[in-house]
Amino acid sequence: MNNVYSVGQVNRYVKNMFTQDYFLQNIYVKGEVSNCKYHSTGHIYFTLKDEGGTLKCVMFAGSRRGLAFRMKDGDKVIAGGRVDVYERDGVYQFYAKEITLEGAGALYERYLALKQELEDMGMFAQEYKQPIPEFAHRVGIVTSPTGAAIRDIINVSTRRNPFIQSILYPALVQGEGAVASIVRGIRMLDEAGVDVIIVGRGGGSIEELWAFNEEEVARAIFECHTPVISAVGHETDFTIADFVADLRAPTPSAAAELAYFDCRTLLNSMQGYQERLERAVWNKIDVNRAKLERYGTRLQYLNPESRLRDRQQYAADVQERIQSAMEQKIKDKRHRLSLYLERFHGLSPLRKLNQGYSYVSDKEGKTLTSVSQVKQGDGLLIYVTDGTIEASVQNTKASSYGADTDSEK
Repeated sequence: MNNVYSVGQVNRYVKNMFTQDYFLQNIYVKGEVSNCKYHSTGHIYFTLKDEGGTLKCVMFAGSRRGLAFRMKDGDKVIAGGRVDVYERDGVYQFYAKEITLEGAGALYERYLALKQELEDMGMFAQEYKQPIPEFAHRVGIVTSPTGAAIRDIINVSTRRNPFIQSILYPALVQGEGAVASIVRGIRMLDEAGVDVIIVGRGGGSIEELWAFNEEEVARAIFECHTPVISAVGHETDFTIADFVADLRAPTPSAAAELAYFDCRTLLNSMQGYQERLERAVWNKIDVNRAKLERYGTRLQYLNPESRLRDRQQYAADVQERIQSAMEQKIKDKRHRLSLYLERFHGLSPLRKLNQGYSYVSDKEGKTLTSVSQVKQGDGLLIYVTDGTIEASVQNTKASSYGADTDSEK
């Protein structure tokens, strides 16, 4: 019996296996949406299905910025996220971070196919990468003359080294004719004999950046004799040009930092001190990187975000149960109220009047309940269903439950 474990232990063990599987932590899944439910908490619960099976999915409210449309049953989508175990129920499900319609996903699949093809051809191989010159004198730039990228490059180059010559080829960076324009710019600057070429543009959608994913641009960069720095989009944007280029910069500003050396540092520092400082910095980076990797491994194992997601799921379940209980309580109270109203309706004096009874009072409106309250000649008011009858007392006769007991007065 030494191998007997609790349900919670088994679920935690399986969850840990999912967490440590790198493949499952960043995966894209395509399928048809079914059972799509937008919860009042902002979470979206749905199922992805195809002919091979179904996959339970959830997108938490904090990730809704990754969904640019109203998802509904029948949509064919590509969802990016991770697969994990919901420890309380012992089931695995897909936690979506971003969801796109399959039409946009088809463009991404085309990007992946071309990337794989060029990689198999060796165009991304490190041995073909040319070193970026440390002290460039002429920098070529292929980008839009009116975009944010050229403004960022000019700002950085002016600050770092205004003595370096910059040569701009004004290229189209998106739309019809962009690919041919970028290719011409790379080849013309290569023939002009510049020391390094920056090719790029500002951020945008995959459609807007698509010119830098075309094979013609990739081949022009690969065949260029001048070192090329790719600076397309923001830090999180990756294009095929980034993989073919000799160096990828996360932004146009970062590309300028790499291409334009800082003349003040060069003038104010001795070469010996600079070399020793560089070695010390890189050694420090390596040490910290190694420490960061160790901490990253430990943090991944102890990641509180996973527990927080489970708590979010549990809170959503509790809220749903509370809401259901409150609705049932209200339903019960309404039923009881209907019963009370029916009882009060049976005691209504108006209902008695409708059944043939009447209500009698004296002229002042005082209710008469006994013959002793009136005498011969007194005026009476008799209330019936549709009005009031005025009458006078002719005589009175006392009785007890229908039996005559007293003589007439």
